[in-house]
This record gives sequence, structure tokens and C-alpha cells, in this order.
Amino acid sequence: MGLPELLLLVSVFVIAACGLVYELAAGALASYLLGDSVLQFSTVIGAYLAAMGVGSWLSRFLERQLAAHFLRIELLVGTVGGLLPAGLFLAHASLPADAAGPFRALLYGGVGLVGVLVGLEIPLVMRLLRRQARARYRADRGLKDLVAQVLTFDYLGALGVALAFPLLLVPHLGLIRTGLFFGLLNTAVAVWALWLFRPELRHWRAHAAACAGVLALLLAALAGAERLTTWAEDRFYGAGILLRESSPYQRVVVTRSEAGIRLFLNGNLQFHSRDEYRYHEALVHPAMAGHGAPRRVLVLGGGDGLAVREILRYPSVQQVTLVDLDAHVTRLFSQQPLLVALNAGALRAPQVRVVNADAYTWLQQHDEVYDVIVVDFPDPSNFALGKLYTTTFYALLDQHLAASGYAVVQTTSPLVARRSFWTVATTLEAVGLHTTPYHAHVPSFGEWGFILAGRRPWQPPQTLPPGLRFLTVSGLPALLDFPPDMSRVPAEPNRLVTQGLVHTFEAEWGRPHGP
Repeated sequence: MGLPELLLLVSVFVIAACGLVYELAAGALASYLLGDSVLQFSTVIGAYLAAMGVGSWLSRFLERQLAAHFLRIELLVGTVGGLLPAGLFLAHASLPADAAGPFRALLYGGVGLVGVLVGLEIPLVMRLLRRQARARYRADRGLKDLVAQVLTFDYLGALGVALAFPLLLVPHLGLIRTGLFFGLLNTAVAVWALWLFRPELRHWRAHAAACAGVLALLLAALAGAERLTTWAEDRFYGAGILLRESSPYQRVVVTRSEAGIRLFLNGNLQFHSRDEYRYHEALVHPAMAGHGAPRRVLVLGGGDGLAVREILRYPSVQQVTLVDLDAHVTRLFSQQPLLVALNAGALRAPQVRVVNADAYTWLQQHDEVYDVIVVDFPDPSNFALGKLYTTTFYALLDQHLAASGYAVVQTTSPLVARRSFWTVATTLEAVGLHTTPYHAHVPSFGEWGFILAGRRPWQPPQTLPPGLRFLTVSGLPALLDFPPDMSRVPAEPNRLVTQGLVHTFEAEWGRPHGP
């Protein structure tokens, strides 16, 4: 095998890597911006693969000037694919909040175009390789060897990117710069083709100018990527951004304005400092005070440390274990001065141990029992989160609960997502736990629900810690009262194999609300 053939095979590796990056970046952005990662990735991958099939079929109509066609396609893929994440991000920031339809049209249009172009590439490379072999060795290479070599490099390129995308590229470059970087790699393949096929290219200077133009465009976009991201996020969040980070799991944005500090994960509001105390007091104190003298407390989720802050109001607490998947979040709320002030330095307290791990796996690998378990996960908007609201998970939770202990679960809005709320109650009851549903009004979220569960019925406490701003002993009965529009409705337990809660939640939150 000569150097030109080897470099053409290397270009297959690069082409496969670039194509998969564009697909993954589009899926990740759709998940961040539209929610339901399983649905978004499934539809993006399906659209991309279908478009690749169309591109492969169209390649049969390219009879002449194969090298010129290959070069132009590489430039188009590099331009469209490289700019796709930036374009989607800008479109989402510029379109109205209720314009999901136009955004999806742009998403699938861009993914489809990239898929068609990538589908054209591989058949053209095979034909160019076969032609190179004929010219060099005066013989036709066997089809089986050619296909085997091309597909080997194609799949190896996909494997390399599949590993690098979540572990290296997104955490260090972000989605926009990752797309632009791989657009430059596609363009580099075009430059290589410009050199290799220079004797047969008509209008060589025009092709060279096109390569230079695309390189300049992508380099300029790469240089301005941070400004572009800042502008789009400022427009989307509508407040001064204090910090922004991309972790392997999510986009973390903290905003600061005269009204207060807000935390967003993947564009979803997690708390507003002006009223988060309402949420966290309601989440923590009914279980803690109801126990009486909790010593060992487990917090699942809640990496901002705000629930831990409330837990540390109890002198009886000797140990708090916080299990949160994202080390970026726990680090920020342990080190950033404004955020540390919000949680009163809770994550630095000597009683607190922070573990960055998947809560489901961590519970399976440990056998300690706790007096109180506070479950502060995001809502079940996708199947990865939905498994944390199943009978399987709650049975695991029960194994870690002391006989006299209580667990409390944040449980979305009983007003907006009424059936989802009562599905969680039914699921906890299905594993043999007594439940006490309650709700509180948090202005940033509206009416919000919680479910307290234990092996013994819960009794309202007679005292609460001093210094609370929202919760009072006399006000507790009001939290337990559900008006008709939030009252219990029949619901099936949420099981791991079906996860009906995810579908119910998406349907309820997808409906129009309000007048």
C-alpha cells in the first residue's frame, strides 16, 4: 500500500470521527435545550443514519470528476457540520421560548444535510482508493479487501470519538468549539485531497481559494466561540452570568442580578436565592424534626449544599453523606465565595462527606443505614433520571433506612404534574413504605410537592429548629392539605422495565398551563 492509499484510509478515520461528532453534538444540544435525552438522541441518530443512506444512494449518480466532488463534499461537511452546534445554540437563544417547532426544523434539517454529505463520502473514498490501486499497481484490488479496510478505519474513527466526546471534548472544549474543531479536521482532509489530486482538478485555484475561505471562516468562528456562547447565554438567561462550565454530565450556569443568584443545569432552573429557603426548609425539616434526633443523614443529589445547610441546624447530626454525580457542582459550591455563602459553608463542615458518584450504583455498593435520607434529584424528565423514581430504586432506598427513619423525595408539582406526583407516592407505597405527601409554594417554581416515607407513619413534630424563614409548627398542617385540583388520582407504580412516569411527566409538563 502506497502513501496516497494510506492517507486516504486515514481520511476515512477522520471522516467517521467528524461525522459522529456532529451527530453527538446535535443530540447533546437537543437534550440540553429540549429535554428527554433518550428521545432526542434516538431521533437525531435515526435522522442522521437515514440521511446517510440517502447520501450513499445519491453517490451512484456521481460518474466523473470524483476527486473534485470529494473535495467539495469535504468542504461542505466541514462548514455545515462545524457550524451546526453554534447555529443551533444561536437559534435557540434567538427564537421565542415557545418556538420548539422551528428549532426542531433547523435541528433535523442540519442533521439531515450533514448525514447526506457524510453518506456521499465513504462510497467516493472507496472508488478513489480502487482507482488509485489500479493506477499504481496496474491491477484491480479485491472488493473484499477494499471494503474491509475502509470499514475498519471507519469504525475505529467512530470508536475513538465515542470515547473522547464525553470524557475530553465536551468538558474541555464545549459543544460549539468541539464542532468547529472537527469542522477544521474535515477541511484538512479537503486540503489533503487538493494536494493529492492536483493533476486532475480543474480550476485548481478556485478549489484552493474555497479551502482557504472555509479554513478562515472556521478559524474565525473558533476564535469567537467564547463571545458567541456568552452572547447567546446572556440572551437566553436574561441576567449577568456569574460563571459557566461544561461538565461531563451537564452545562452549569450561575447567574447573578439584583434579584439574586440562580443556578441552571442544562438550561433548567434549579434554585433562585430569593426563595430557595422555602423549598429546602420544606424538603428537609418535616423528616428531620419528625425523627427527633437524627444522627446519620444521607443526601442524594443536592450538590449545591442547600439541603445540607438545613440538616446542619440539628445538633444531633454527627455525619452527613452527600452523594452527587457531578463533581463540578459540588466543587463550585465548596469553593466559589458567593455560592459558599448561600449554603453557609455546609459542604466544608467537618460532619459532611461529599461523594461524587451515581446514587443508584453507590447505594448498591454500600450497606450503611441512615436515620434520614433526603432525595433531591431533578425531575424524571428522561429515562436516566426516571430510574431513580422506580420501585427498584425505592426498594434499594428502603434497605438503607433505619427502622425508625424517614426518607423524603422532591416530587415535582402536584398542580402541573398531578398524576406524576401521585405516581411517585404509589411507587413508594408499592415497596411497603408509609407515605405522607405534602406541598409548598415556592414562587420560582410555583406549587411544589414532596413525599415523606418511612416504615412507621409520620407524626407532625412539636418543635422546629430556630431561625427558619418559612416553615412553622402551626403551618405544617396546611402543607398536608391538598385542594381538589391537586388531590390524589389513581396511578400505577413506576417500574424500571417500563418507566411510565417519564412519559406521564413529559405529557403533563408539555401541556399549556395558566390562563
